[in-house]
Amino acid sequence: MISRAPVVQQMVDKHEMNLLAAPCIQAVEEDVSKRTMTTWHKRDWQQYYELARRPWQRHRPPRPVYPTGLNRVLPAQGFSLSELDDAGVDLDLAERLGLPVDAGRIGAYGPNVTVLRDFVRSSRQPL
Repeated sequence: MISRAPVVQQMVDKHEMNLLAAPCIQAVEEDVSKRTMTTWHKRDWQQYYELARRPWQRHRPPRPVYPTGLNRVLPAQGFSLSELDDAGVDLDLAERLGLPVDAGRIGAYGPNVTVLRDFVRSSRQPL
């Protein structure tokens, strides 16, 4: 029989050496002044909550509706192509603004066109 103990010991020694050579295991001496901030100070929390309390810069896109009888509307899947056209919005602009589009809907509902026009005006960036 052949003894394998020295071979196993060599493999264990190599493995341990590789672990010790890894950068995450090595002891690195750093200058304390170069350390990055790990916890937030009181001023950081104040800035965070001040930012969180601000209103959103952009409004969410409006949801389209369609009439289903006298004085009743239901939510639609998206704006029809004719509503987008009447409001002066092309498909690329609708996609950039996050507007839902339903190519299967036919016709234009007046309140949807009005809401679209107002949303496009409010989403323009000032010069």
